[in-house]
Amino acid sequence: MMLPKILISLTAAVALSGCVAGYNVDEMRGAQGSGTPFTQALTDEYRDLTVFEADEMVDWVSADLYARKGLLAAEGSEVQPEVVSDWHLPESMVDEFTTARARLVELLDASARTKAPEDAAIAQTRFDCWIEQQEEGHQLDHIARCREEFYAAIERLEGMMAAAPPPPAPTPAPPPPARPQAFVVFFDFDSASLSPDADAVIDEALAVSGSGGFTEFSVTGHADRAGSEDYNLELSLRRANAVRDALSSGGADPDGLFVAGRGEAEPAVPTADGVREQANRRVEIIPQ
Repeated sequence: MMLPKILISLTAAVALSGCVAGYNVDEMRGAQGSGTPFTQALTDEYRDLTVFEADEMVDWVSADLYARKGLLAAEGSEVQPEVVSDWHLPESMVDEFTTARARLVELLDASARTKAPEDAAIAQTRFDCWIEQQEEGHQLDHIARCREEFYAAIERLEGMMAAAPPPPAPTPAPPPPARPQAFVVFFDFDSASLSPDADAVIDEALAVSGSGGFTEFSVTGHADRAGSEDYNLELSLRRANAVRDALSSGGADPDGLFVAGRGEAEPAVPTADGVREQANRRVEIIPQ
């Protein structure tokens, strides 16, 4: 089947950006920090995030983000934490991120970089990984870990800075957000068609999200390991798009539906290559 020209151009652009990302990641692996103790500690923390995203998660976009920031820190440059408005976040979480960043910046500007460089570097990099993982919205354990480590570092910094001219009384860390219920739609082999059972799951997701005040959905498609990796990636995206269309038809805001395809990369049930597995032919719907 002939691919549309726009898809070919997009594929070429993605390949080029991947080369640039790979270069930055490789440079970051061997980068050594310079400048202040803070920029050196920041270099080490961004290197750890870069290697994790590249080697463990195979997420070159996120790895490149951390590599670029880490390379600047390695040169001794002052690197700022991510800006909240630059990220597409659930409406319900914007206030928390805005308050969290304000606390971090206040501490950094109040000499936390020089008085506690390692904790300051941890706080900044955990804020960055929290906001990056929250935008992706599907790895809830990663979101929670980055968030918890950020608040722990912030509390250490605030305790240390209390001996100096104190900043305004710290705002207590908010309670962890309620973990949204995940809904799973299953598919027949080599199919992206919704069954009556799938329609029922989608209806339930819409009903529960409405009662819980959720207005956005992460919609992630998956495939089993029968077939090639490239075909399964495309099939998982078709499944996710089918669910997205059903959610939209059911009343969900199309602008609040975030679709991704994972192919066979994240199986619910690990299998050997070529094995058909019903549990892996799925789309996960997570209200946000």
